[in-house]
Amino acid sequence: MHEQLQLLPGYLSAHLGLTLAAILVGILVSVPLGVLVAGSRRLEPFVLGTASVIQTVPSLALLAFMVPALAALGLQSIGYLPALIGLCLYSILPILRNTLVGLASIDTALLEAAQSVGMTPREQLLRVELPLALPMIIAGIRTATVWTVGTATLSTPVGAPSLGNYIFSGLQTRNYAAVLVGCIAAALLALALDGLIRVVELGLKLRRRAFWLGALLVFAALAAWPLGRLVSAFSSQEQKPVRIGAKNFTEQYILSRILSGVVTAKTGQSTELIESLGSTVVFDALQNGQIDVYVDYTGTLWANILGRKDRPPNRADVLEQTRRGLHDRFGVELVAALGFENAYALAMNEKQAESLWIRRISDLAPHASKLSLGSDYEFLSRPEWKALQQAYGLAFREQRSMDPALMYQALRSGGVDLISAFSTDGRIAPYHLRVLEDDRGAIPPYDAVILVNEQFAHDQPEVVSALRSLEHRIDAGRMRALNAEVDQNGRSPAEAAASYLARSPGQ
Repeated sequence: MHEQLQLLPGYLSAHLGLTLAAILVGILVSVPLGVLVAGSRRLEPFVLGTASVIQTVPSLALLAFMVPALAALGLQSIGYLPALIGLCLYSILPILRNTLVGLASIDTALLEAAQSVGMTPREQLLRVELPLALPMIIAGIRTATVWTVGTATLSTPVGAPSLGNYIFSGLQTRNYAAVLVGCIAAALLALALDGLIRVVELGLKLRRRAFWLGALLVFAALAAWPLGRLVSAFSSQEQKPVRIGAKNFTEQYILSRILSGVVTAKTGQSTELIESLGSTVVFDALQNGQIDVYVDYTGTLWANILGRKDRPPNRADVLEQTRRGLHDRFGVELVAALGFENAYALAMNEKQAESLWIRRISDLAPHASKLSLGSDYEFLSRPEWKALQQAYGLAFREQRSMDPALMYQALRSGGVDLISAFSTDGRIAPYHLRVLEDDRGAIPPYDAVILVNEQFAHDQPEVVSALRSLEHRIDAGRMRALNAEVDQNGRSPAEAAASYLARSPGQ
Protein backbone atom coordinates (compact mmCIF):
# COMPACT_ATOMS: atom_id res chain seq x y z
CA MET A 1 0.00 0.00 0.00
CA HIS A 2 2.88 2.37 0.74
CA GLU A 3 4.14 1.99 -2.83
CA GLN A 4 0.68 2.82 -4.20
CA LEU A 5 0.36 5.95 -2.07
CA GLN A 6 3.76 7.15 -3.29
CA LEU A 7 2.36 7.15 -6.84
CA LEU A 8 -0.81 8.97 -5.85
CA PRO A 9 0.35 12.62 -6.25
CA GLY A 10 1.49 12.06 -9.82
CA TYR A 11 -1.57 10.08 -10.94
CA LEU A 12 -4.01 12.35 -9.12
CA SER A 13 -2.39 15.48 -10.55
CA ALA A 14 -2.57 14.12 -14.10
CA HIS A 15 -6.18 12.98 -13.61
CA LEU A 16 -7.19 16.34 -12.17
CA GLY A 17 -5.51 18.25 -14.98
CA LEU A 18 -7.27 16.18 -17.65
CA THR A 19 -10.64 16.57 -15.95
CA LEU A 20 -10.45 20.33 -15.42
CA ALA A 21 -9.15 20.98 -18.94
CA ALA A 22 -11.90 18.83 -20.49
CA ILE A 23 -14.65 20.49 -18.44
CA LEU A 24 -13.37 23.98 -19.26
CA VAL A 25 -13.30 23.21 -22.97
CA GLY A 26 -16.70 21.53 -22.69
CA ILE A 27 -18.19 24.68 -21.12
CA LEU A 28 -16.56 26.98 -23.67
CA VAL A 29 -17.96 24.86 -26.52
CA SER A 30 -21.33 23.76 -25.18
CA VAL A 31 -22.77 26.96 -23.70
CA PRO A 32 -22.13 29.19 -26.76
CA LEU A 33 -23.28 26.35 -29.02
CA GLY A 34 -26.46 25.96 -26.99
CA VAL A 35 -27.13 29.70 -27.21
CA LEU A 36 -26.49 29.64 -30.96
CA VAL A 37 -28.86 26.78 -31.82
CA ALA A 38 -31.53 27.35 -29.14
CA GLY A 39 -34.94 27.54 -30.73
CA SER A 40 -33.72 26.57 -34.20
CA ARG A 41 -35.90 23.77 -35.52
CA ARG A 42 -33.20 22.76 -38.01
CA LEU A 43 -30.00 23.10 -36.03
CA GLU A 44 -31.05 22.07 -32.53
CA PRO A 45 -32.04 18.44 -33.33
CA PHE A 46 -28.95 17.98 -35.51
CA VAL A 47 -26.47 19.39 -32.98
CA LEU A 48 -28.04 17.60 -30.03
CA GLY A 49 -28.29 14.36 -32.00
CA THR A 50 -24.62 14.54 -32.96
CA ALA A 51 -23.61 15.06 -29.33
CA SER A 52 -25.81 12.12 -28.33
CA VAL A 53 -24.22 9.84 -30.93
CA ILE A 54 -20.74 10.74 -29.65
CA GLN A 55 -21.88 9.89 -26.13
CA THR A 56 -22.99 6.41 -27.21
CA VAL A 57 -19.57 5.50 -28.63
CA PRO A 58 -17.75 3.35 -26.04
CA SER A 59 -15.05 5.37 -24.29
CA LEU A 60 -12.19 3.01 -25.07
CA ALA A 61 -13.21 2.81 -28.73
CA LEU A 62 -13.30 6.60 -29.07
CA LEU A 63 -9.94 7.03 -27.35
CA ALA A 64 -8.38 4.25 -29.43
CA PHE A 65 -9.70 5.87 -32.62
CA MET A 66 -7.93 9.10 -31.65
CA VAL A 67 -4.52 7.42 -31.90
CA PRO A 68 -4.41 6.68 -35.66
CA ALA A 69 -6.48 9.78 -36.45
CA LEU A 70 -4.03 12.13 -34.72
CA ALA A 71 -1.02 10.25 -36.10
CA ALA A 72 -2.41 10.73 -39.65
CA LEU A 73 -2.53 14.47 -38.95
CA GLY A 74 1.04 14.49 -37.70
CA LEU A 75 -0.05 15.30 -34.14
CA GLN A 76 0.77 13.65 -30.82
CA SER A 77 -1.13 10.38 -31.02
CA ILE A 78 -0.67 9.04 -27.50
CA GLY A 79 -0.69 10.70 -24.13
CA TYR A 80 -2.40 13.90 -23.12
CA LEU A 81 -3.84 15.09 -26.45
CA PRO A 82 -5.99 12.08 -27.50
CA ALA A 83 -7.23 11.68 -23.94
CA LEU A 84 -8.13 15.38 -23.69
CA ILE A 85 -10.00 15.40 -27.02
CA GLY A 86 -11.97 12.30 -26.08
CA LEU A 87 -12.92 13.68 -22.67
CA CYS A 88 -13.93 17.03 -24.18
CA LEU A 89 -16.27 15.26 -26.58
CA TYR A 90 -17.84 13.31 -23.72
CA SER A 91 -18.35 16.44 -21.62
CA ILE A 92 -20.38 18.26 -24.28
CA LEU A 93 -23.74 16.46 -24.17
CA PRO A 94 -24.87 17.13 -20.55
CA ILE A 95 -23.80 20.78 -20.66
CA LEU A 96 -25.30 21.36 -24.11
CA ARG A 97 -28.57 19.64 -23.30
CA ASN A 98 -29.02 21.51 -20.03
CA THR A 99 -28.19 24.82 -21.72
CA LEU A 100 -30.90 24.20 -24.30
CA VAL A 101 -33.42 23.07 -21.67
CA GLY A 102 -32.61 26.05 -19.43
CA LEU A 103 -33.08 28.55 -22.25
CA ALA A 104 -36.28 26.87 -23.47
CA SER A 105 -37.86 26.88 -20.01
CA ILE A 106 -37.72 30.68 -19.55
CA ASP A 107 -41.16 32.24 -19.24
CA THR A 108 -41.96 34.09 -22.48
CA ALA A 109 -43.54 36.89 -20.43
CA LEU A 110 -40.11 37.70 -18.99
CA LEU A 111 -38.61 37.86 -22.47
CA GLU A 112 -41.40 40.14 -23.64
CA ALA A 113 -40.83 42.39 -20.63
CA ALA A 114 -37.14 42.62 -21.46
CA GLN A 115 -37.95 43.61 -25.02
CA SER A 116 -40.54 46.15 -23.89
CA VAL A 117 -37.95 48.07 -21.82
CA GLY A 118 -35.73 48.34 -24.87
CA MET A 119 -33.11 45.68 -24.23
CA THR A 120 -31.05 44.66 -27.23
CA PRO A 121 -30.82 40.92 -28.02
CA ARG A 122 -27.32 40.85 -26.51
CA GLU A 123 -28.47 42.57 -23.33
CA GLN A 124 -31.46 40.25 -23.10
CA LEU A 125 -29.19 37.22 -23.41
CA LEU A 126 -26.62 38.36 -20.84
CA ARG A 127 -28.97 39.98 -18.31
CA VAL A 128 -32.08 37.83 -18.53
CA GLU A 129 -31.77 34.53 -20.40
CA LEU A 130 -28.41 33.23 -19.19
CA PRO A 131 -28.99 34.21 -15.52
CA LEU A 132 -32.37 32.45 -15.56
CA ALA A 133 -30.93 29.38 -17.32
CA LEU A 134 -27.82 29.30 -15.11
CA PRO A 135 -29.11 26.80 -12.48
CA MET A 136 -29.89 24.31 -15.25
CA ILE A 137 -26.53 24.93 -16.96
CA ILE A 138 -24.66 24.40 -13.69
CA ALA A 139 -26.55 21.15 -13.14
CA GLY A 140 -25.26 20.01 -16.54
CA ILE A 141 -21.73 21.02 -15.61
CA ARG A 142 -21.95 19.01 -12.40
CA THR A 143 -23.12 15.93 -14.31
CA ALA A 144 -20.39 16.36 -16.92
CA THR A 145 -17.75 16.75 -14.21
CA VAL A 146 -18.65 13.50 -12.49
CA TRP A 147 -18.80 11.67 -15.84
CA THR A 148 -15.46 13.08 -16.89
CA VAL A 149 -13.72 12.07 -13.66
CA GLY A 150 -14.92 8.50 -14.22
CA THR A 151 -14.15 8.40 -17.94
CA ALA A 152 -10.67 9.86 -17.43
CA THR A 153 -9.62 6.57 -15.83
CA LEU A 154 -9.89 5.05 -19.32
CA SER A 155 -7.20 7.36 -20.71
CA THR A 156 -4.47 5.00 -19.49
CA PRO A 157 -4.51 2.68 -22.58
CA VAL A 158 -3.72 5.67 -24.84
CA GLY A 159 -0.73 6.66 -22.72
CA ALA A 160 -2.16 9.45 -20.57
CA PRO A 161 -1.32 8.90 -16.87
CA SER A 162 -4.36 8.96 -14.62
CA LEU A 163 -5.90 7.16 -11.68
CA GLY A 164 -6.73 4.50 -14.27
CA ASN A 165 -3.09 3.36 -14.02
CA TYR A 166 -3.96 1.97 -10.60
CA ILE A 167 -7.02 0.17 -11.92
CA PHE A 168 -5.59 -1.31 -15.12
CA SER A 169 -2.32 -2.50 -13.62
CA GLY A 170 -4.00 -3.61 -10.41
CA LEU A 171 -6.50 -5.81 -12.23
CA GLN A 172 -3.80 -7.42 -14.37
CA THR A 173 -1.43 -8.11 -11.47
CA ARG A 174 -4.23 -8.96 -9.00
CA ASN A 175 -3.10 -6.08 -6.81
CA TYR A 176 -6.50 -5.16 -5.40
CA ALA A 177 -4.96 -2.58 -3.07
CA ALA A 178 -3.98 -0.60 -6.18
CA VAL A 179 -7.47 -0.99 -7.64
CA LEU A 180 -8.97 0.19 -4.37
CA VAL A 181 -6.70 3.24 -4.19
CA GLY A 182 -7.59 4.20 -7.75
CA CYS A 183 -11.34 3.79 -7.25
CA ILE A 184 -11.43 5.64 -3.92
CA ALA A 185 -9.27 8.49 -5.22
CA ALA A 186 -11.48 8.89 -8.32
CA ALA A 187 -14.65 8.83 -6.22
CA LEU A 188 -13.31 11.42 -3.76
CA LEU A 189 -12.13 13.63 -6.61
CA ALA A 190 -15.57 13.48 -8.24
CA LEU A 191 -17.28 14.35 -4.94
CA ALA A 192 -14.86 17.21 -4.25
CA LEU A 193 -15.28 18.82 -7.67
CA ASP A 194 -19.05 18.36 -7.59
CA GLY A 195 -19.12 19.97 -4.14
CA LEU A 196 -17.11 22.96 -5.31
CA ILE A 197 -19.45 23.53 -8.25
CA ARG A 198 -22.37 23.27 -5.81
CA VAL A 199 -20.77 26.04 -3.70
CA VAL A 200 -20.51 28.23 -6.81
CA GLU A 201 -24.18 27.56 -7.54
CA LEU A 202 -25.25 28.44 -3.99
CA GLY A 203 -23.15 31.58 -4.00
CA LEU A 204 -24.80 32.81 -7.19
CA LYS A 205 -28.27 31.83 -5.99
CA LEU A 206 -27.87 33.54 -2.61
CA ARG A 207 -25.87 36.40 -4.09
CA ARG A 208 -23.00 35.67 -1.72
CA ARG A 209 -19.86 36.71 -3.57
CA ALA A 210 -17.60 35.10 -0.98
CA PHE A 211 -19.11 31.69 -1.76
CA TRP A 212 -18.69 31.58 -5.51
CA LEU A 213 -15.49 33.61 -5.60
CA GLY A 214 -13.88 31.38 -2.96
CA ALA A 215 -14.88 28.23 -4.86
CA LEU A 216 -13.45 29.64 -8.09
CA LEU A 217 -10.20 30.44 -6.31
CA VAL A 218 -10.03 26.84 -5.10
CA PHE A 219 -10.58 25.68 -8.69
CA ALA A 220 -7.76 27.97 -9.80
CA ALA A 221 -5.46 26.52 -7.15
CA LEU A 222 -6.37 22.97 -8.19
CA ALA A 223 -5.68 23.79 -11.83
CA ALA A 224 -2.34 25.36 -10.90
CA TRP A 225 -1.13 22.10 -9.32
CA PRO A 226 -1.06 19.90 -12.46
CA LEU A 227 -0.11 22.90 -14.59
CA GLY A 228 2.87 23.57 -12.35
CA ARG A 229 4.01 19.94 -12.57
CA LEU A 230 3.66 20.06 -16.36
CA VAL A 231 5.62 23.30 -16.71
CA SER A 232 8.30 21.97 -14.37
CA ALA A 233 8.67 18.82 -16.46
CA PHE A 234 9.01 20.77 -19.71
CA SER A 235 11.33 23.42 -18.30
CA SER A 236 13.69 20.95 -16.66
CA GLN A 237 17.25 21.26 -17.95
CA GLU A 238 17.95 17.61 -17.29
CA GLN A 239 18.24 15.16 -20.17
CA LYS A 240 14.86 13.78 -21.19
CA PRO A 241 14.17 10.35 -19.71
CA VAL A 242 14.15 7.22 -21.83
CA ARG A 243 10.46 6.50 -22.39
CA ILE A 244 9.70 2.80 -21.95
CA GLY A 245 6.31 1.49 -23.08
CA ALA A 246 4.43 -1.55 -21.81
CA LYS A 247 1.26 -3.39 -22.73
CA ASN A 248 -1.40 -4.22 -20.18
CA PHE A 249 -0.41 -7.52 -18.59
CA THR A 250 1.88 -8.71 -15.82
CA GLU A 251 4.82 -9.79 -17.93
CA GLN A 252 4.99 -6.41 -19.66
CA TYR A 253 4.97 -4.53 -16.36
CA ILE A 254 7.88 -6.63 -15.14
CA LEU A 255 9.90 -6.37 -18.36
CA SER A 256 9.47 -2.60 -18.60
CA ARG A 257 11.01 -2.29 -15.14
CA ILE A 258 13.85 -4.64 -16.05
CA LEU A 259 14.61 -2.48 -19.09
CA SER A 260 14.44 0.59 -16.87
CA GLY A 261 16.85 -0.90 -14.35
CA VAL A 262 19.35 -1.96 -17.01
CA VAL A 263 19.28 1.43 -18.77
CA THR A 264 19.77 3.35 -15.53
CA ALA A 265 22.50 1.04 -14.24
CA LYS A 266 24.53 1.04 -17.46
CA THR A 267 24.00 4.62 -18.69
CA GLY A 268 22.90 6.62 -15.65
CA GLN A 269 19.92 7.94 -17.60
CA SER A 270 16.52 8.32 -15.99
CA THR A 271 13.54 6.50 -17.43
CA GLU A 272 9.80 7.05 -17.68
CA LEU A 273 7.35 4.14 -17.81
CA ILE A 274 4.28 4.52 -20.04
CA GLU A 275 2.20 1.47 -19.22
CA SER A 276 -1.09 -0.31 -19.95
CA LEU A 277 -1.02 0.63 -23.63
CA GLY A 278 -3.01 -1.24 -26.26
CA SER A 279 -1.10 -3.60 -28.55
CA THR A 280 -1.32 -1.45 -31.70
CA VAL A 281 -1.17 1.80 -29.72
CA VAL A 282 2.23 0.95 -28.28
CA PHE A 283 3.72 0.10 -31.69
CA ASP A 284 2.33 3.28 -33.26
CA ALA A 285 3.78 5.26 -30.35
CA LEU A 286 7.21 3.72 -30.93
CA GLN A 287 7.09 4.33 -34.67
CA ASN A 288 6.09 7.97 -34.13
CA GLY A 289 8.79 8.57 -31.54
CA GLN A 290 6.41 9.09 -28.62
CA ILE A 291 8.04 6.23 -26.73
CA ASP A 292 11.61 5.03 -27.22
CA VAL A 293 11.58 1.34 -26.40
CA TYR A 294 9.30 -1.55 -25.44
CA VAL A 295 9.09 -5.34 -25.57
CA ASP A 296 6.89 -7.03 -28.17
CA TYR A 297 6.54 -10.56 -29.54
CA THR A 298 7.48 -11.80 -33.00
CA GLY A 299 4.14 -13.57 -33.53
CA THR A 300 2.23 -10.34 -32.93
CA LEU A 301 4.60 -8.40 -35.16
CA TRP A 302 4.48 -11.07 -37.87
CA ALA A 303 0.69 -11.21 -38.11
CA ASN A 304 -0.62 -7.86 -36.88
CA ILE A 305 2.09 -5.36 -37.85
CA LEU A 306 3.71 -6.92 -40.92
CA GLY A 307 0.38 -8.39 -42.05
CA ARG A 308 1.88 -11.78 -42.88
CA LYS A 309 -0.81 -14.35 -43.55
CA ASP A 310 1.45 -17.15 -44.75
CA ARG A 311 2.25 -20.09 -42.53
CA PRO A 312 5.26 -19.09 -40.43
CA PRO A 313 8.63 -20.73 -41.07
CA ASN A 314 10.81 -21.83 -38.19
CA ARG A 315 11.48 -19.67 -35.15
CA ALA A 316 14.83 -18.30 -36.35
CA ASP A 317 13.42 -17.33 -39.75
CA VAL A 318 10.46 -15.53 -38.18
CA LEU A 319 12.85 -13.56 -36.00
CA GLU A 320 15.09 -12.55 -38.90
CA GLN A 321 12.24 -11.74 -41.31
CA THR A 322 10.53 -9.71 -38.59
CA ARG A 323 13.77 -7.79 -37.95
CA ARG A 324 14.13 -6.90 -41.64
CA GLY A 325 10.44 -6.08 -42.12
CA LEU A 326 10.30 -3.70 -39.17
CA HIS A 327 13.44 -1.88 -40.28
CA ASP A 328 12.49 -1.58 -43.95
CA ARG A 329 8.81 -0.70 -43.57
CA PHE A 330 8.51 1.12 -40.25
CA GLY A 331 11.94 2.42 -39.25
CA VAL A 332 11.89 0.28 -36.10
CA GLU A 333 14.96 -1.59 -34.87
CA LEU A 334 14.81 -5.02 -33.24
CA VAL A 335 17.82 -4.82 -30.94
CA ALA A 336 17.60 -8.03 -28.89
CA ALA A 337 15.67 -11.23 -28.38
CA LEU A 338 15.30 -11.84 -24.67
CA GLY A 339 15.50 -15.62 -24.98
CA PHE A 340 11.98 -16.84 -24.31
CA GLU A 341 8.70 -17.28 -26.14
CA ASN A 342 5.36 -16.15 -24.77
CA ALA A 343 3.02 -17.67 -27.30
CA TYR A 344 -0.71 -17.91 -27.38
CA ALA A 345 -1.79 -21.41 -26.37
CA LEU A 346 -4.98 -23.28 -25.56
CA ALA A 347 -5.07 -24.55 -21.97
CA MET A 348 -7.49 -26.76 -20.00
CA ASN A 349 -7.78 -27.99 -16.46
CA GLU A 350 -5.50 -31.00 -16.13
CA LYS A 351 -8.24 -33.26 -14.81
CA GLN A 352 -10.70 -32.44 -17.55
CA ALA A 353 -8.05 -32.81 -20.25
CA GLU A 354 -7.05 -36.18 -18.81
CA SER A 355 -10.64 -37.41 -18.68
CA LEU A 356 -11.17 -36.49 -22.34
CA TRP A 357 -7.76 -37.81 -23.44
CA ILE A 358 -6.76 -34.43 -24.79
CA ARG A 359 -3.07 -33.59 -25.12
CA ARG A 360 -2.91 -31.88 -28.48
CA ILE A 361 -5.18 -29.37 -30.18
CA SER A 362 -6.04 -31.99 -32.79
CA ASP A 363 -7.40 -34.15 -29.90
CA LEU A 364 -9.59 -31.20 -28.91
CA ALA A 365 -11.45 -30.82 -32.21
CA PRO A 366 -13.95 -33.73 -31.73
CA HIS A 367 -14.99 -32.32 -28.33
CA ALA A 368 -15.06 -28.62 -29.25
CA SER A 369 -18.80 -28.42 -29.94
CA LYS A 370 -19.48 -29.28 -26.29
CA LEU A 371 -16.92 -26.90 -24.75
CA SER A 372 -16.78 -23.17 -24.03
CA LEU A 373 -13.72 -21.06 -24.78
CA GLY A 374 -12.64 -18.03 -22.77
CA SER A 375 -10.18 -15.57 -24.30
CA ASP A 376 -8.68 -12.16 -23.82
CA TYR A 377 -10.15 -9.20 -25.69
CA GLU A 378 -7.89 -9.56 -28.74
CA PHE A 379 -7.60 -13.27 -29.38
CA LEU A 380 -10.83 -13.98 -31.28
CA SER A 381 -10.10 -11.21 -33.78
CA ARG A 382 -6.42 -12.08 -34.26
CA PRO A 383 -4.95 -14.04 -37.19
CA GLU A 384 -3.85 -16.81 -34.79
CA TRP A 385 -7.45 -17.69 -34.01
CA LYS A 386 -8.36 -17.86 -37.70
CA ALA A 387 -5.29 -20.03 -38.29
CA LEU A 388 -6.35 -22.40 -35.49
CA GLN A 389 -9.85 -22.67 -36.91
CA GLN A 390 -8.53 -23.44 -40.38
CA ALA A 391 -5.88 -25.90 -39.22
CA TYR A 392 -8.04 -27.84 -36.76
CA GLY A 393 -11.66 -27.09 -37.71
CA LEU A 394 -12.46 -25.81 -34.20
CA ALA A 395 -16.07 -24.79 -33.51
CA PHE A 396 -16.79 -24.30 -29.80
CA ARG A 397 -20.19 -24.27 -28.15
CA GLU A 398 -19.48 -20.81 -26.77
CA GLN A 399 -16.73 -18.20 -27.14
CA ARG A 400 -16.42 -15.50 -24.49
CA SER A 401 -14.00 -12.57 -24.39
CA MET A 402 -13.01 -11.24 -20.97
CA ASP A 403 -10.29 -9.43 -19.09
CA PRO A 404 -7.07 -11.51 -19.10
CA ALA A 405 -6.88 -11.22 -15.31
CA LEU A 406 -10.31 -12.86 -14.99
CA MET A 407 -9.80 -15.47 -17.72
CA TYR A 408 -7.78 -17.84 -15.53
CA GLN A 409 -10.25 -17.46 -12.67
CA ALA A 410 -13.10 -18.36 -15.03
CA LEU A 411 -11.30 -21.55 -16.07
CA ARG A 412 -10.44 -22.44 -12.50
CA SER A 413 -14.04 -21.99 -11.34
CA GLY A 414 -15.54 -23.88 -14.28
CA GLY A 415 -17.03 -20.84 -15.98
CA VAL A 416 -15.28 -21.90 -19.18
CA ASP A 417 -13.69 -25.18 -20.27
CA LEU A 418 -10.50 -23.84 -21.83
CA ILE A 419 -8.79 -20.51 -22.40
CA SER A 420 -6.39 -18.78 -24.75
CA ALA A 421 -3.50 -18.83 -22.31
CA PHE A 422 -0.03 -17.34 -22.52
CA SER A 423 2.78 -19.87 -22.40
CA THR A 424 4.90 -18.03 -19.79
CA ASP A 425 2.02 -17.17 -17.48
CA GLY A 426 2.82 -17.83 -13.85
CA ARG A 427 -0.62 -19.26 -13.17
CA ILE A 428 -0.35 -22.31 -15.44
CA ALA A 429 1.44 -24.56 -12.94
CA PRO A 430 -0.34 -23.45 -9.71
CA TYR A 431 -3.75 -23.74 -11.39
CA HIS A 432 -2.87 -27.23 -12.70
CA LEU A 433 -3.49 -26.39 -16.33
CA ARG A 434 -2.49 -28.45 -19.36
CA VAL A 435 -1.18 -26.47 -22.32
CA LEU A 436 -2.25 -28.27 -25.47
CA GLU A 437 0.38 -28.97 -28.10
CA ASP A 438 -0.06 -27.06 -31.37
CA ASP A 439 0.78 -30.19 -33.38
CA ARG A 440 -0.01 -28.59 -36.76
CA GLY A 441 2.02 -25.42 -36.16
CA ALA A 442 -0.83 -22.95 -36.62
CA ILE A 443 0.47 -20.41 -34.09
CA PRO A 444 3.64 -18.54 -35.08
CA PRO A 445 6.67 -18.28 -32.79
CA TYR A 446 6.39 -15.58 -30.12
CA ASP A 447 9.92 -14.61 -29.17
CA ALA A 448 10.02 -11.64 -26.80
CA VAL A 449 12.08 -8.90 -28.47
CA ILE A 450 13.20 -5.39 -27.57
CA LEU A 451 12.20 -2.76 -30.12
CA VAL A 452 13.49 0.81 -30.38
CA ASN A 453 12.69 3.73 -32.61
CA GLU A 454 15.28 4.10 -35.41
CA GLN A 455 15.93 7.76 -34.61
CA PHE A 456 16.37 6.94 -30.93
CA ALA A 457 18.85 4.17 -31.85
CA HIS A 458 20.86 6.73 -33.82
CA ASP A 459 20.76 9.37 -31.05
CA GLN A 460 21.27 7.06 -28.06
CA PRO A 461 23.68 4.26 -29.02
CA GLU A 462 24.76 3.78 -25.39
CA VAL A 463 21.16 2.98 -24.37
CA VAL A 464 20.81 0.52 -27.26
CA SER A 465 24.07 -1.11 -26.20
CA ALA A 466 22.72 -1.45 -22.65
CA LEU A 467 19.54 -3.05 -23.97
CA ARG A 468 21.53 -5.50 -26.10
CA SER A 469 23.07 -6.85 -22.90
CA LEU A 470 19.73 -8.56 -22.29
CA GLU A 471 20.09 -10.72 -25.42
CA HIS A 472 19.14 -14.31 -24.45
CA ARG A 473 19.35 -13.49 -20.73
CA ILE A 474 15.80 -14.52 -19.75
CA ASP A 475 14.55 -18.02 -20.52
CA ALA A 476 10.93 -19.19 -20.37
CA GLY A 477 11.30 -20.75 -16.92
CA ARG A 478 12.78 -17.56 -15.50
CA MET A 479 10.04 -15.43 -17.01
CA ARG A 480 7.35 -17.79 -15.76
CA ALA A 481 8.82 -17.60 -12.25
CA LEU A 482 8.88 -13.79 -12.37
CA ASN A 483 5.26 -13.71 -13.48
CA ALA A 484 4.33 -16.09 -10.67
CA GLU A 485 5.97 -13.78 -8.11
CA VAL A 486 3.38 -11.17 -9.04
CA ASP A 487 0.33 -13.25 -9.97
CA GLN A 488 0.66 -15.85 -7.24
CA ASN A 489 2.86 -14.44 -4.49
CA GLY A 490 1.44 -10.92 -4.43
CA ARG A 491 4.70 -9.08 -5.11
CA SER A 492 4.69 -5.94 -7.22
CA PRO A 493 6.17 -5.88 -10.75
CA ALA A 494 8.89 -3.58 -9.41
CA GLU A 495 9.85 -6.15 -6.76
CA ALA A 496 9.88 -8.97 -9.31
CA ALA A 497 12.07 -6.93 -11.66
CA ALA A 498 14.39 -6.03 -8.78
CA SER A 499 14.76 -9.71 -7.87
CA TYR A 500 15.81 -10.51 -11.44
CA LEU A 501 18.30 -7.63 -11.56
CA ALA A 502 19.75 -8.58 -8.18
CA ARG A 503 20.38 -12.15 -9.37
CA SER A 504 21.91 -10.98 -12.63
CA PRO A 505 24.92 -8.93 -11.56
CA GLY A 506 26.08 -8.65 -15.16
CA GLN A 507 23.09 -6.40 -15.78
